[in-house]
Amino acid sequence: MEAINNFKYSSVSPGEIRQKIRSGEITWNTSGMCAGFAQANLVILRKDKAYDFLLFAQRNPKSCPILEVTDIGARTLNYIAKDADIAKDIPKYRIYRNGILDLECTDVSKFWRDDFVSFLIGCSFSFESSLIESSISVRHIDEGKNVPMYITNIDCLPAGVFSGKMVVSMRPIPYNQVVKATTITQAMPRVHGAPIHIGDPSKIGIKDLDKPEFGDSVNIKEGEVPVFWCCGVTPQSVIMNSKPDFVITHSPGHMLITDIKNIDLKD
Repeated sequence: MEAINNFKYSSVSPGEIRQKIRSGEITWNTSGMCAGFAQANLVILRKDKAYDFLLFAQRNPKSCPILEVTDIGARTLNYIAKDADIAKDIPKYRIYRNGILDLECTDVSKFWRDDFVSFLIGCSFSFESSLIESSISVRHIDEGKNVPMYITNIDCLPAGVFSGKMVVSMRPIPYNQVVKATTITQAMPRVHGAPIHIGDPSKIGIKDLDKPEFGDSVNIKEGEVPVFWCCGVTPQSVIMNSKPDFVITHSPGHMLITDIKNIDLKD
């Protein structure tokens, strides 16, 4: 795949990035954009499934830390992003029908319904700028790729119609920086917090780091250890398992960039 240089967007404002996404100028993953600002995963459900999903998120807060829930039918947000349009301001969306990925697109306006409820969920992209500021390299940004994400053997706590396996994102960290990376991310529980696992991927059911279910594989250098964080793509694993009739999500790695600063999400 062709490498993407998102460093040039690191100092661009969230509102400007959202406009570039809405106009179709940006259609790729958002890792490294708008340094210092939180990014968010997206799940859009019909109202009759919304309570079950809210309960699922409450029971699985490391995987699904909710930043905001919209009013029924609303495409706008009240708190985390001014003048955002949920149907247009994410670079790429996914449409699931009965748990099966039906299509990906850059605008879901034509699918919008008055009974939709949108959930914005904290994303680990949010803490990457803090890692970089502390001289901890973020490999997928360095390589111009999307973060690798894996479906684990860890069961989420079920709620209503929703159940399934946890998804994690992975970043290679030098052994001598693992404690620092853990400390930095632990202070940000609303964007997944501390790692869920460090080291041997087979312990959490990952057979091959070179074959992530979502995102791209990255190089792991000598002296580094794979570190795994809970991931906001977990709802997509759960959707594939639970098979609700119609759900819209972000495409993994293609996030809503919010107006909320990471420092405001620290514990």
